[in-house]
Amino acid sequence: MKIATYNVNGIKGRLPVLLRWLAEAKPDVVCLQELKCPSGLFPEKELLEAGYYAVWQGQKSWNGVAILATEKIKETRHGLDGDASDEQSRYIEGFVFGLVIGCIYLPNGNPAPGPKLDYKLKWFERLNLHAKKLLTFNRPVLLIGDYNVIPTEIDTYKPEKYLTNALFLPESKLAYQQLLKLGWTDAIRHLYPTERIYTFYDYMRRAYDRDAGLRIDHFLLNDKVLKRLLSAKVDKHVRGWEKSSDHCPVWIEISVEDSN
Repeated sequence: MKIATYNVNGIKGRLPVLLRWLAEAKPDVVCLQELKCPSGLFPEKELLEAGYYAVWQGQKSWNGVAILATEKIKETRHGLDGDASDEQSRYIEGFVFGLVIGCIYLPNGNPAPGPKLDYKLKWFERLNLHAKKLLTFNRPVLLIGDYNVIPTEIDTYKPEKYLTNALFLPESKLAYQQLLKLGWTDAIRHLYPTERIYTFYDYMRRAYDRDAGLRIDHFLLNDKVLKRLLSAKVDKHVRGWEKSSDHCPVWIEISVEDSN
């Protein structure tokens, strides 16, 4: 079973790219981020024609998350607890193929310091609290998406460039490490502990051509999924397509049934 994440950076304008990649990669489940469209304009019809059911939470011009799957998804959560005033669409959760899947678009936090970093760290606290609850579920659970966190120096082509960036600040990295300490496993780093792997290439300064990337799109797995993990890959070539997102699609493969 192939499970993917893809920050599409505007689903309406990049729908042809998304549909082309879906036809090529044939993932079973996809978590999308940064839809940048209201819920009513989500391209449900086009995706269904491509073979994908969807649950989504849109937002005009900004944010937005969705889960796609080749079978119907039971939506289990919109947003995170802890801030009733938060109207940003950054978390959706569903149940499909026997898996609980949380789709995440974590706040960027820049410019830092400032209110955007404060919001990022507060949102991270809320995510960590929910992630702790998810670990009590007697089911396979995945937290997938754009975390806007560069976990370690090996996850960026030039660490010194990002020392004051909210993606690489000690506070952001600590919040991510706290998730791992709860009992979650970073799937890509588990499979490739020392390899430089990037999932994002800026549009500026020919970053993609120079392989000047960042790894900010992550799969966190509970133990029930971890023991089924087979492989992982970044579809880097998609970033080179015309009118593509600045993120690459990323996917893992897990065995269909628990090996035990």
